[in-house]
Amino acid sequence: MREAVPTLSRLVRDRGFLDSHILPLLQETEGAGEWYVAYRHGDRSHTLQVFAWLPGSATRIHDHTSWGAFCGVVGAVLEERYERLDDGSLPDHARLRKLWQREWRRGDGISTVLPYEDGIHRMSNPTGELAISVHLYGPRFGEIDGRDYDPSRDYVCDRLED
Repeated sequence: MREAVPTLSRLVRDRGFLDSHILPLLQETEGAGEWYVAYRHGDRSHTLQVFAWLPGSATRIHDHTSWGAFCGVVGAVLEERYERLDDGSLPDHARLRKLWQREWRRGDGISTVLPYEDGIHRMSNPTGELAISVHLYGPRFGEIDGRDYDPSRDYVCDRLED
């Protein structure tokens, strides 16, 4: 993880990477209201993903079974970070509290998450313009991809696919 931040920082400053993986996304308009993985490359040690966030799109509140780092490269992506208040002893139950939120734009730095409870967050694009972010993830620490949370029901469930 300690090399993820400088590696990601170098990558998003690389003109060749931006020209081949970011600029083409600025022309896409399909899937209004959705976010999607526009580019993915990886092996057992890491996965690099470029996310396109259409206006109004958002993920569920979730965590990952790996470490992760991301930064905004076009527009603004909003990250909301949460903490778990319960001890995890009840199946399918989780109580959350929102800790903070921050917009990430190009040049704002890099956000990092650790596995499971140390990285519960939601990502969204609350603006009226396309946003693009680049994410670097480490290897999964389990068979699942992470967990999805629904604080309106104090509910959590495993997410089998990324």
